Amino acid sequence: MKLKHGWGVYFNTRMLICFFLGFTSGLPLFVLLNLVQAWLRSEKIDLESIGLFALIQFPYTWKFIWAPMMDRFIPKLPGVPLGRRRAWMLCTQLLVAGTIAALGFVSPHDTLWAVAALAAALAFFSASLDIVLDAYRRELLNDQEQGLGTAIYVNAYKIAGLVPGALALILADLLQWSEVFVITAAFMLPGIILTCIVREPNVHIMPPKTLRDAVVLPLQEFMMRNGWRHAVLVLAFMFLYKLGDSMATSLATAFYLDLGFTKTEIGMIAKTVGLWASIGGGIVGGVSLLKLGIARGLWLFGVAQMVAILSFAWLAHMGPVEFWLAMVIACEMFATGLGTAAFIAYIAQTTNPRYSATQFALFTSLSAVPRTFANAGAGYIVEQVGWFEFFFVCTALALPGMLLLPWIAPWKTRQT
Repeated sequence: MKLKHGWGVYFNTRMLICFFLGFTSGLPLFVLLNLVQAWLRSEKIDLESIGLFALIQFPYTWKFIWAPMMDRFIPKLPGVPLGRRRAWMLCTQLLVAGTIAALGFVSPHDTLWAVAALAAALAFFSASLDIVLDAYRRELLNDQEQGLGTAIYVNAYKIAGLVPGALALILADLLQWSEVFVITAAFMLPGIILTCIVREPNVHIMPPKTLRDAVVLPLQEFMMRNGWRHAVLVLAFMFLYKLGDSMATSLATAFYLDLGFTKTEIGMIAKTVGLWASIGGGIVGGVSLLKLGIARGLWLFGVAQMVAILSFAWLAHMGPVEFWLAMVIACEMFATGLGTAAFIAYIAQTTNPRYSATQFALFTSLSAVPRTFANAGAGYIVEQVGWFEFFFVCTALALPGMLLLPWIAPWKTRQT
């Protein structure tokens, strides 16, 4: 398909849908990360108990286990004729909204276990929503639009964090917690309404006939597409491409504090410069991919991520200077936005539309694994070598993924 030019490429109905879907996907995660934590702490729940709530996020890593069910089955909703993707979208969004609202009607003091159960349910419904939204977006956009559509989706995901992370906290000083959670849940309504009015993706492929087919065929198709050796290289690339960047940022706040920055300085600069630099990077990355193609984007944006990692080493050398802190955060967040746009677009392009839910969930789960290892091992490395040398180690860890690019996405192949 020939690449189109003009504003119609950037502003069309499909990109608007991506924005609303990204916002809908991000809201429940930030409720878990920000709002629930603030609620529990304001209710004087001890930090040890609050810390254990991090364990409820496991569905985001293991969502590929039940993703085949969402490829195989179509929920039957009485009086609502929806296709496979839209039916799952509506079901999961309603469950997410209902669970968020329900959180405000239980007491952390009297029934902390009930809060934990609802939070775990919210994580499961949210991860399930991510599965179907990723599949819908993959089928909605053509290969040329994957980069920009993904960038818009990811940036809307980040913007959604302002609702539970800022607006809801302000409302909590004025209203009861039950009202705050209901208002927050109401922000799911745009996505629900959108689901009811958009069309099912125009993908004329029958879903798998059995659950076994839904589990086995996606893996079989991926392994046989270009041979098992190439499949292994693709999986290795997905694991390694963001490894250095993930490790470099895993202890960023501790790094800034150790340099001598105050919490206020970190908070103000990170919340302002960091957010907008990340959004800018995502948009620039998405638009650039229309011109460059995904393959060349992976090369160029991968180099940008390595430069951003080295900027941390520069800050470690310069010390606590606010200007350099702002520049480093802007550089890192902008480069991360670039790299994420290309990487997620590559994952989307790698999936087969017939098994997009299962394959997309598997690939994104695999790409999330390095974050766990980064968070677990980064502190030990810093203790052994110091901050300055640590960031050179992170830069070195970014190299293996880049070295796989000649086989995964050759520069001369304009992969769009």
